[in-house]
Amino acid sequence: MATANEAMAAAWAQVRSLSHAPLAELFAADPDRPAALTRRIAWPVEAGSDAQAGMLIDFSKTHLSPEALTAFEALAEAAGFDAAREALFGGGIVNPTEGRAATHGALRGSGTPAQVEEAEALLARMGMLVEAIHEGALGEVRHCIAIGIGGSALGPALAIDALTRDLALVDVHVVSNIDGLALEQAFRACDPATTLIAVASKTFTTIETMTNAASALKWLADNGVEDPDGRVIALTASPEKAVEWGVDETRVLPFVESVGGRYSLFSSIGFPVALAIGMDEFRQMLAGAKAVDDHFRAEAGRANAPLLAAFCDQYYTRLRGCQTRAVFAYDERLAMLPDYLQQLEMESNGKSVTASGAAVDGPTAAITWGGVGTDAQHAVFQLLHQGTHLIPVDFIASIAPGDDLDPAHHRILLMNCLAQGAALMAGKPSDDPARAYAGDRPSTTFLVDDCDAAALGALIAFHEHRTYANAVLMGINPFDQFGVELGKAIAKQIESGEGSFDASTRALMQVAGLG
Repeated sequence: MATANEAMAAAWAQVRSLSHAPLAELFAADPDRPAALTRRIAWPVEAGSDAQAGMLIDFSKTHLSPEALTAFEALAEAAGFDAAREALFGGGIVNPTEGRAATHGALRGSGTPAQVEEAEALLARMGMLVEAIHEGALGEVRHCIAIGIGGSALGPALAIDALTRDLALVDVHVVSNIDGLALEQAFRACDPATTLIAVASKTFTTIETMTNAASALKWLADNGVEDPDGRVIALTASPEKAVEWGVDETRVLPFVESVGGRYSLFSSIGFPVALAIGMDEFRQMLAGAKAVDDHFRAEAGRANAPLLAAFCDQYYTRLRGCQTRAVFAYDERLAMLPDYLQQLEMESNGKSVTASGAAVDGPTAAITWGGVGTDAQHAVFQLLHQGTHLIPVDFIASIAPGDDLDPAHHRILLMNCLAQGAALMAGKPSDDPARAYAGDRPSTTFLVDDCDAAALGALIAFHEHRTYANAVLMGINPFDQFGVELGKAIAKQIESGEGSFDASTRALMQVAGLG
């Protein structure tokens, strides 16, 4: 009987033996290909309503053939995908290097009963504080400076940018960079007398966050706020450290240790989002994410949209040598989505060893990059259409417009989005080589009915599960991030004047005044 490793090796051998038919041939061989490779995930428009909204994902312009789908389904079986998925939602140890579960699904109701109950209690606590602030319990609050970094900032910044274009109940400025220019810009936009400071740090020790937080409190004090500490809300998995730092325990919003930073938007890390959009809208974001959780848990093989996306990712990285994947949001509200996905995917799956510590036998995470359509068309699409790199592209758009201008604006936006996918696939021959388009270039298109809170939650959860599915197929751990630690440790050595450095670094330290 074959061992698990032997079964994985055999499954990968089958995948690697696949032939590569051009997209035109795949479409010619199956007139129903778009229907066969399109998935839709739906959710109620509002709680208790029969009306549904949703998200459609069209994978038909990828090179996944029927044979490839069968081979990847066999790979998923050999990799123990079903058991890994059950472990994720069942509180199993899916982060073996740190001996932890990963319970971000419980934040939106997808987990063990105990995990969900705890998450709901913490959400209710956050909701009470948000509503109390909106009702004036902390005095007039018109602004909030949300301080964090990495997962403590990227998710809130994305959600606030996406969901407050029309109205923000509180004006929130997310600051992550230790560069003082970022914090000063927020200071200029806020009135200290009506500003809260939200400090988001899992450990409440992150040097960039805590330095920015100390400067924000000094700004409050320097501008006549009598009790700066009383204007701080702490968002952390280490509540005792927040209290030691000076935050009153009634204004500490905890989340559990088993929620990783880049998976934490739906925890108390989302407090600035809820403050800006209100708890009802925040719960809609949770509902959209929960709909994707339910789909991911229920569907098998190629019917499972995040797993199907992982099949695409593995096909292009492992079989076609693609080193990058591009994401273009044809919606200004999703301008920060590529940045968010960079951390989610590259910090999770940018690994070179398996979960057991063995060297991986192929490339892992592709480099995620992207931008906003139609701006990107006039900046980077030259390379996508005529460059020498094969780059899978994700297009993301909303059927409903986000503006009240002439409908021509949104019509032209959607026309461009769909045209780019069609052009990448079809190409165009020419007797003039400079005007020839090779075509046969892959893309996936995401269409949400409307770019609202539920749709944003669904998009985020989709990519969380896509990331996990990729990790399972590669046999790696997506929940640790030791690669970020070495640079931090060396920075501390530079600060303390300890440590031995190479000649280049020593010279640079002298020039920068750090020697």
